[in-house]
Parts: sequence; structure tokens; C-alpha cells
Amino acid sequence: MEKYEKLEKVGEGTYGKVYKAKEISTGQIVALKKTRLEMDEEGVPPTALREISLLQMLSQSLYIKGILKIADLGLGRAFTVPLKSYTHEIVTLWYRAPEVLLGSTTYSTGVDIWSVGCIFAEMVRRQALFPGDSEFQQLLNIFKLLGTPTEQDWPGVSSLRDWHVYPRWESQNLARAVPSLAPEGVDLLSHVLPVTVFPVFT
Repeated sequence: MEKYEKLEKVGEGTYGKVYKAKEISTGQIVALKKTRLEMDEEGVPPTALREISLLQMLSQSLYIKGILKIADLGLGRAFTVPLKSYTHEIVTLWYRAPEVLLGSTTYSTGVDIWSVGCIFAEMVRRQALFPGDSEFQQLLNIFKLLGTPTEQDWPGVSSLRDWHVYPRWESQNLARAVPSLAPEGVDLLSHVLPVTVFPVFT
């Protein structure tokens, strides 16, 4: 830490704080993260290890391509083909895709697209689209707006680990949830926030 001069705090989350800092020898502006490491019998938390691993992978690239950049590296995973089986405890609850909430351990980039849709809607509304306080409540919030999935529109949904018999809701007009959004934006949102897993844009 002696190599850096902290300039200001730019963010804070569940697991730590992020600071804008300057590398003293070069004057380069960098981001420093101070992580809360609550050691337990199992050692360093896996979220911290995953974040370090992903940052090391990213640091080997000169450029990170793309226009849209979102990240929660502590909960991130490296994408592989074929798909691996993952934990379902990923992504901040309000932005977690239905398949993950229902206990699926095989998922892909579609869960990130779902998160982008939730963030997009929140930016337009200036409040969260699905502000649940538990995984069950989160699913109810999603189903009330987008409709409760059935085996017909999501084959295999009732076999997912955390599937229960949920109230049967029909999908609502998405434009009512984001009234200030232009029709083109509502159309985009309807494609990135389907309640069924398969049609999600990737």
C-alpha cells in the first residue's frame, strides 16, 4: 500500500470499499479495493478468491472489448464450453435471473443479460424493478409482472430444485412498469426479461 496514495472513496459494497488512488512512482490513476476478509474455519472466503482470479485473468488482456461493461467480480465466474455446474448463489438478489433463483446450476450468459435488463429498467424508473428481500419474494415479484412460467413455455421448470406451486399470474404490460420508456426500449426490455430461460438474448 506504500506504493499508492489514496485520493477518494468511490464505492462500497458488502465485501469491501473501492478507492481512487495514484501510483506514486508513475502517477497513474488506479482503483484499489480493500476487501473485508472475515476469516473462518475454511480460510479466505471463496468470493474473494474468485475475484482475485478473475482480475488476474483480465489483467493479462490489453483491452477489454465491448460497449456494455458490468461486473460483480466477487460473484463472477469464468465462462467455459461445455457449461460447468455452478453454485446458484450468484448475482445481487434484485438482478438474479429466474433460473438461478429456482436452483439451476447450469446457466450461461443469459443470466447476465437478465441482470442488464433489470439495471436498464432501474435506470429508467429510478427504482428497482424487482426489489425482493428473499429468493422466494424475488420470484413472486418477477412472476407478478412477467407471468408464472409453465412447462409449456419453459420445459423442465417444474423439475428445478427450488420449484414450488406458485400462484398463476398472467404477464402484464411491461410498458406500465417503465412508463417513461419509448416503445423501442420496451421492446428491447421484453426480449432481455422473458420469464422463460430459453429466449433470452445472449
